[in-house]
Amino acid sequence: MKILFLSDVVGRPGRNILAARLPALIGELGADFIVVNCENAAAGYGITRATAQELLDCGAHALTSGNHVWAQKEALALLAEEPRLLRPANYPPGAPGRGYGVFHDGDGTPIGVVNLQGRVFMDPIECPFRTADAILADLAGKAAIIVVDFHAEATSEKQALGWYLDGRVTAVIGTHTHVQTADERILPGGTAYLSDAGLCGALDSVIGVDKDIAVGRFLSGIPTRFQVPKRSRCILQGALVEADENTGRASAITRISVAEQAGMEA
Repeated sequence: MKILFLSDVVGRPGRNILAARLPALIGELGADFIVVNCENAAAGYGITRATAQELLDCGAHALTSGNHVWAQKEALALLAEEPRLLRPANYPPGAPGRGYGVFHDGDGTPIGVVNLQGRVFMDPIECPFRTADAILADLAGKAAIIVVDFHAEATSEKQALGWYLDGRVTAVIGTHTHVQTADERILPGGTAYLSDAGLCGALDSVIGVDKDIAVGRFLSGIPTRFQVPKRSRCILQGALVEADENTGRASAITRISVAEQAGMEA
């Protein structure tokens, strides 16, 4: 079983490179199941019905998200209506949508996908560690392969969750920083780990947004609305995890980073 995880899709540049490269990449890698973090897919901030559908049409089986998933008004209804779209499971009770689910690849193999959010340098919400315990208890016997998207700021918190879940899930893959890390490994219990899967979006940018706006904000200290670049080279990043579909143990994790040499319109 090969699971392809892509992150974070930022605005039209991210959607464009997925549309241009993902269908062929699935064939090249032999990927059986695709997870895409989509929380910044709509103009770099949030998700809409149209942008979610674009990603699903590219081949995604499940969409994960994070703290920006609430940014677009229609997201509240979309989370309640679209079972393939997840939000972090450790938001308080009453939040719309779901934080995990069991999906299936083309052969019908069940795959559990779990979305969690960190608390270090982020909004205070429920404990992701204890939330994970409750989710895994519910998923017992439903899926051997379980992929966790941990949307968090601090690498220490991400590594801690990786060790906490080692041997209990197939993969713990971090999102949120938009900067791909180089610490991929298989932990002793058979869990694939990567602190951050990176970015699908504008390469000539600051974490996917217009570099001039970002630099200006640092220079001035004045809050400025971020925008994706109008034109930029684009990059598609993530990780490919290979795992035993019977035991759920990962055998390999490979970082994916594919850059377009020519600029793409945003």
